[in-house]
Amino acid sequence: MEGGIRAWKGLVAQKTPESGIVYFSPAATPQEMAGLAWFLENGSRRFYAEVRDMLLADSSVSGLFTELTLAEERHESTLLDLYREFTGRPPSNGHPKAVISVDKDDDVMEGGVRVSEALQWAKGKSVSEILELSVGLETNSYDLYLVMETRLKDRPSSKIFRALAGEEKQHLKRLAALLEERIGK
Repeated sequence: MEGGIRAWKGLVAQKTPESGIVYFSPAATPQEMAGLAWFLENGSRRFYAEVRDMLLADSSVSGLFTELTLAEERHESTLLDLYREFTGRPPSNGHPKAVISVDKDDDVMEGGVRVSEALQWAKGKSVSEILELSVGLETNSYDLYLVMETRLKDRPSSKIFRALAGEEKQHLKRLAALLEERIGK
């Protein structure tokens, strides 16, 4: 804080979209957990794809968001397979809405954030600000999958949530490294 109040240039903190594990409570059964996780992964995929398109001019950042988009697609596929494992049948056409109802319908992503709100917020934000939000989302997702793994304890399917948590942790590391690089510039 060199220069103290006299150096202040009028910058103020801005609110980011609210997040939290607010969408875990309605998921009680393993099928509901897989359905909820699918909703969150689908929303995150949409968010990362649109952010990637916003940041196309910056290839290092857009490349990472492309990778995150593809990872979220793989997670969705894994969760559909997990649902099949839980139920012994393929998901219905209304999946996951037939399994679990969330307040924000399909406009929710990791962190319990509305995709539409996060995208609106991201417009005109710096790359560092978008990376900070993404780090928060991935941290929340990592925590959520650890909780889901714990809730399923001794069931073989708990390993799926452990694997997803591990992947979210890798996303978090990559985002944090890029953020640190950006801040250091």
